[in-house]
Amino acid sequence: MIIINKVILLGRLVADPETRTTQSGIAMTRFKLAVNRQGKKEEGQPTADFFQITAWRHTAEFVQKYFSKGQQVLIEGYLRNNTWTDKDGNKRYSDDIHADKVYFADSKRSNDNSNDNKTYSEPAPYQLSESDEDLPF
Repeated sequence: MIIINKVILLGRLVADPETRTTQSGIAMTRFKLAVNRQGKKEEGQPTADFFQITAWRHTAEFVQKYFSKGQQVLIEGYLRNNTWTDKDGNKRYSDDIHADKVYFADSKRSNDNSNDNKTYSEPAPYQLSESDEDLPF
């Protein structure tokens, strides 16, 4: 059985990322991404969807260190459903996107060009490179 849960978004940060640390010392950064919506603009206003993104551990630290409000970001991750019961006993639901990889997407950064090519992602088991084209599978 193959299960695919992959999200790729390109958008701009609505606000500066917020980082917290769990009781066990794991970094978690949350940020909201505005992603332009395809389709017809109404009354001259651009349309966008707003997504809550969560990054963990080293990816969280990377986002907190290098990204700020207004920057264009490309994220790769997966969709996660959350359920909880609020203080009034009501069952609540939310969808959250967990970022595995985060990339700079602006063509040129205005404050520090030395970080333009940096990216961070959680380690992958193996990724094919150009030299792997000869592999028999």
